[in-house]
Amino acid sequence: MTNIKASKRLFLSALFLISSVSALNFFSPVALAQSTANSKDPGRDVVVVEASGLMDPVLVRMMEETLMEVDPAKTIALVFQINITGSVIEDSSVVALGNAISSSRVPVSFWVGPSGARAKGPIVELAFISGDIGISPGSKIGKIGKSIFPSTNSELHKKLQIDEKTLNYEEAIEKGIARSSPVLLEHLVGLEGFEVISDVESGEIKPLTQTRFEEMNPPDQFFHSVGSPAISYLLFLAGMGLLVFELYTAGVGIAGVLGSLCLLLGFYGLAVLPSNPWGIALLIFSMLSFAVDVQTGVPRFWSAVATISLIVGSFLLFDGLSLSWLTLLFGILLTVICMSAGMPAMIRTRFATPTIGREWIIGELGMALEEINPNGTVEVKGAIWKAQTNRATPIKANEEIRVAAVEGFQLDVEPLEGAARDYRERKGSKG
Repeated sequence: MTNIKASKRLFLSALFLISSVSALNFFSPVALAQSTANSKDPGRDVVVVEASGLMDPVLVRMMEETLMEVDPAKTIALVFQINITGSVIEDSSVVALGNAISSSRVPVSFWVGPSGARAKGPIVELAFISGDIGISPGSKIGKIGKSIFPSTNSELHKKLQIDEKTLNYEEAIEKGIARSSPVLLEHLVGLEGFEVISDVESGEIKPLTQTRFEEMNPPDQFFHSVGSPAISYLLFLAGMGLLVFELYTAGVGIAGVLGSLCLLLGFYGLAVLPSNPWGIALLIFSMLSFAVDVQTGVPRFWSAVATISLIVGSFLLFDGLSLSWLTLLFGILLTVICMSAGMPAMIRTRFATPTIGREWIIGELGMALEEINPNGTVEVKGAIWKAQTNRATPIKANEEIRVAAVEGFQLDVEPLEGAARDYRERKGSKG
């Protein structure tokens, strides 16, 4: 009996000891932290959306759809990673996007990054509406221009003086516009509810909150790229050049189909962007002028006119937007070289093939456009050709000629009067 009572007391003592240790562990700081973490919804994350280039209808629609579709039960915050240098949309669209940001069901934040990014125009006002802006070293923010939200931001613009100038990383932080966010992770750490864990040994910060990246679907990304000034400009030039080439060749080939596609995409970009009708007209006129001399292979009056129109039209093409010097140089030089040298050679090669049939031109009459002694240019049936005389006597300018033969890419011509009879003619007369 005594042994039973002793065993019972021992059992109760051990049970009390185990309960005490369990209670201490339950109320310890580590246990409390783990319990708090486990009590949160493990499915909540941060959504990051990259927005770059110009604010066009495609980009704005994507931002609005993201704001509408984000689920507050699964999302801590929505972050727009921006590198935007301007806007080509109506003010009403900007206001609608601002209303969507202010009424968003989840907190919205903007990060100007990575290093070297720019935030200019209405996107800055939209970032102000969100109330949380981060900026990376080397990036700039400002140059808002005319305020679209004057009732809420006019005084702020005057105070910060960013209507017509941009602020760098240090200035933006000093004026309180943005917080320091060298990389995206550091910007996310500043969001309320974003959890991280520090590695004591390495000093690294590891995020516990998941980050989900979203981007445009491929069709939207394609049209957003086509709507950029540089791509629209180059597509417009390429489309017109290919169509001019197709006009001087037989049938409808790949050049015509590809040129039509490039021209349609170029017109789409010009319709989205603030294009200048005079600039478009000058570019079209330049291509028509190039077409006049396209078969000569030698730059002449119309080629000079076309080059001047091309340069002036390129600078006047957009209102309020400027093309980079690299884009202008590439577009102008490539167009001049192709239209003055490359295209005439390709056209002559195509017409010189046996499948086209060139014997028809032998015996045709034409006119010398310049003195042929022994080489020059002639016009036959409205087409301009390089020519060489097959007689010792030079042919004067504006003198009538007859095509005697086709040699490679040029014609052998002779004057109508005063030329010796060809051996082929003598042979024929004997027969």
